[in-house]
Order: sequence, then structure tokens, then C-alpha cells
Amino acid sequence: MKLSARNKFIGKVTDVTRGAVNGIVKVELSNGQHLTSSITLESIDDLDITVGKEVTAVIKATSVLIGRGHLTLSARNKLSGTIIEINRGAVNAIVKVELPSKVVITSSISLEAVDELDLTVGTEATAIIKATDVLLMA
Repeated sequence: MKLSARNKFIGKVTDVTRGAVNGIVKVELSNGQHLTSSITLESIDDLDITVGKEVTAVIKATSVLIGRGHLTLSARNKLSGTIIEINRGAVNAIVKVELPSKVVITSSISLEAVDELDLTVGTEATAIIKATDVLLMA
């Protein structure tokens, strides 16, 4: 299956916490990084998500925020690395952040944000992803 989402990461489920309607699924990627996903219990059951199962985490580039410096946020996924590419368009830019593990996360943000954050290639940055924006495929 092909997807238009820029970010696809294979990993293994390390924890599943069930709530009343949603569950929290923790995934360890092959590079040792961790992602947290919040999905419905129905999805957990339909996909038969259990500890040890291999899944693919899918994140749209428009769901990846970029930050700099020390960040205290409610978002569950904060992955720090170095900007390796900025592709400026007419209104938005594609920003690629390489993590220490060499995994690359792609973000689509406004040109205004790129300029306000003074983002350049080589800048340290953090990719920020809400757990509700991490889709899982099994």
C-alpha cells in the first residue's frame, strides 16, 4: 500500500494502556526511538495490537511541529535532531530533521514560522507530534 504521508516508521509495540474509549500505544522504532500513539480501543482491537507486534507509525508532515530550545509541552512525542534540509515554497516550507539515529522526520510548516524560529540547515530543532496524530498500521 502506498500512502501520501511523508513519515512512516516501523517498530514494535512495547506497551498498550486501555482507557474507556481510547488507548495509548507505545512503539519502539528499529532505531531505538520511541513514539506514543493515542487511538480508539476499536482500532486497537481491529488491528490486534498487542505488546511485541510489529506496526508502522504514520505521521503526516503537516502534523509535525518544529521547535527550538528547551520545550515543555503536553505533546507526547518530542524528537530532537538537526535540520538537514529546508525546501521553501510560496507559502510553506518542507523541513527535514535528522535524529541522532539517522532517522529523518519531515515537517510542513509556514515560511513565517521558518523565519520566526530562524531555522537553517545545521540548526538543532525538535520535531513535536501529538499522540493523536500518530496513526498505526498493522
